[in-house]
Amino acid sequence: MTVSETTRLPRHRKGFMQASDIAVSLPTVTARDPVVKAIRVMALGRLPGLILVDDEGRPRKVLPGTQVLRMGIPGAYQEDPQLARAVDEAHADRFWHELGDLTLEDCMPRQVERPVTVPADATLLEVAALMARSQRPLVGVVDAGDSLIGVITLERLLTHLVLSGLGD
Repeated sequence: MTVSETTRLPRHRKGFMQASDIAVSLPTVTARDPVVKAIRVMALGRLPGLILVDDEGRPRKVLPGTQVLRMGIPGAYQEDPQLARAVDEAHADRFWHELGDLTLEDCMPRQVERPVTVPADATLLEVAALMARSQRPLVGVVDAGDSLIGVITLERLLTHLVLSGLGD
């Protein structure tokens, strides 16, 4: 879901915030990365999700944290709560260690999904509207060649919007 270039007005006003102004660099993953790595990256970075990029660093998919978590839970446990309850406590906390070399590509739905990105000059309203519409807690910020230059998290967007209004 990329914001259309044709809907944008020129940005020349002083103090006007654009997506690139609040974007931060976050770790990314590729389809070939193990699910275990994705879970670790997300947990250690305290991230609400991950951006999956191709070999050229272009975003291909935004993975919300719940989707990454779902990839790490064997399907039988997701489908049958009684089966999950039957696993003893000692093993219940370690289920995701048994994923082995299972990759993100192995676990992703096969339907093609457009990445949730905005161009660097998108307004914060455009970013907020896209997050709300796509129900994704992360939006990739891309340059003119569609290479990822940063990421805006929901927390970062909301914090910026709240803090920027304090002077009013």
